[in-house]
Amino acid sequence: MNPSMEPQAFGAGRAGTPFDPIDFIKKPQSILRIVSWVFAIIVFACIAQEGYINAVCRYNGSSACGYGTAIGVLAFLLSMAFTVLDIYFPNISNVSQRKAIILTELVTSIIFTLLWFIGFCFMADQWRVEPAKDQPGWNGRNDVQAAIAFAFFSILSWGAMSFFTFRRYRAGLSNLFSSSYEDHSGSTGQTYGGYPPAGGAGSFSQPPFTATQQAQSNYQPPTY
Repeated sequence: MNPSMEPQAFGAGRAGTPFDPIDFIKKPQSILRIVSWVFAIIVFACIAQEGYINAVCRYNGSSACGYGTAIGVLAFLLSMAFTVLDIYFPNISNVSQRKAIILTELVTSIIFTLLWFIGFCFMADQWRVEPAKDQPGWNGRNDVQAAIAFAFFSILSWGAMSFFTFRRYRAGLSNLFSSSYEDHSGSTGQTYGGYPPAGGAGSFSQPPFTATQQAQSNYQPPTY
C-alpha cells in the first residue's frame, strides 16, 4: 500500500473524500479555533476602543496595550489560517505534508499559549498598579478589564488546541506504524504448506527405490 494514500492519516481519510461541514464543525479543533478567533477579536477590539486615553495606555502607561493588540491580531489571523488548512487538509494526499502541517499547528499552539499567558500576566499586573483605575467617572473600565479576562480565556483555548493537536499527531503516527506493519506482513501473498502427515494421503505413493529393487530381483544372469 502506498503510504502517501494511507487512510486516516493524521485525523483525515484518503484524499478526495467529500467535505462534510456538519462533521467539520463538530470536531474539537474546529470549535476551539472558532472560540480562539472570537476571543482574539474581543481582546484587540477592547484595547483599541478603550485601551488608550490621550494616546497613553490605560495599563499604567506601559506597552501592555501594544502587546495585547499585537497578540490579538496575530491570533485572529492564525485561527483563520488554520481553519482554512483544516478544510483543505483531507485533499492533501502526501503524508509527509500532513505531518508537517500538524507539527506546525502544534508548535504554533504551544507558542501562543505561552504568549497569551505572558500577555495576561503583563496586562493584569499593569492594571493592578494603574493609579487612575479607581477614579470615579472613568469610562471604559469594563473594556480594559474584559481584555484581561479574555486574554486568560485565550490561554485555555490555545492550551486545549495544543492538547488536541498533539493527540492527532500521536494518533497519526500510530496509524501509520500499524498500517505499515500489516502491509509488510501480508504483502507477499504466499502461503506455505506444512509437511505431509506420516502415512496419510500426502505421503509417497510408493517407497523410494522400489523400482530399482524390482529390477534387481527380476535380473537373470546370461547363459553361455
